[in-house]
Amino acid sequence: MSRVLALVEGRTEQTFVREVLAPGLSSKGVFLSATMIGKSGHKGGVRVWASARRDIMAALKQDLRRCCTTMLDYYALPGDWPGSSEAREKPFDQAASVIERAIHGDICRELGDSFDPRRLIPYIQMHEFEALLFSDTDILSGVLPCPEAKSALDQIVAECKEPEGIDDNPKTAPSKRLLDLAAGYQKVLHGAIAAQRIGLARMRTACPHFRDWVERLEALAAAHGA
Repeated sequence: MSRVLALVEGRTEQTFVREVLAPGLSSKGVFLSATMIGKSGHKGGVRVWASARRDIMAALKQDLRRCCTTMLDYYALPGDWPGSSEAREKPFDQAASVIERAIHGDICRELGDSFDPRRLIPYIQMHEFEALLFSDTDILSGVLPCPEAKSALDQIVAECKEPEGIDDNPKTAPSKRLLDLAAGYQKVLHGAIAAQRIGLARMRTACPHFRDWVERLEALAAAHGA
């Protein structure tokens, strides 16, 4: 058995971890909970690295028998985050991993040789949470307040090759595309409902980087003798 705390971007991600990701991992012996990064009352969104770094280290120090992960968007990630400059020079399917490795290295160096590096699994979502919703355009179009958006959603996925390839341009990021198609789209409402209906299995199939994260979390059970 392994306990994991996920530091997430906002309320929708917190709900996603609780209602979609955690149930799928519990059968593997990994028990996941989530808390929003930032101060009490924070409405979401990634802050400067120095502040996020303090939150990550505090979570690791608070319970020495618990592992930690993150679920933070690549989209609009501040430039002071470790690896961000290098990531901008990489193809989209490598960018998040660059930042994840840099975060891991920075935290491990700060906590010293006594820290077990297996306790930290950084995850950067490419390019933001809404990309996962493009894993099933039938379900997504049925949840959006614009069911006729199905063909447009299919075209977006076809053009970008996969949901995680939908870019981080302020006009064409996944959430911006959904707002263009359905002006009434609300992440906390429609995003959460769509994620629950699409489910973990479909997201793992459609989103390789997300699948890798889930597999790393699953492996924690074996690493801790489950």
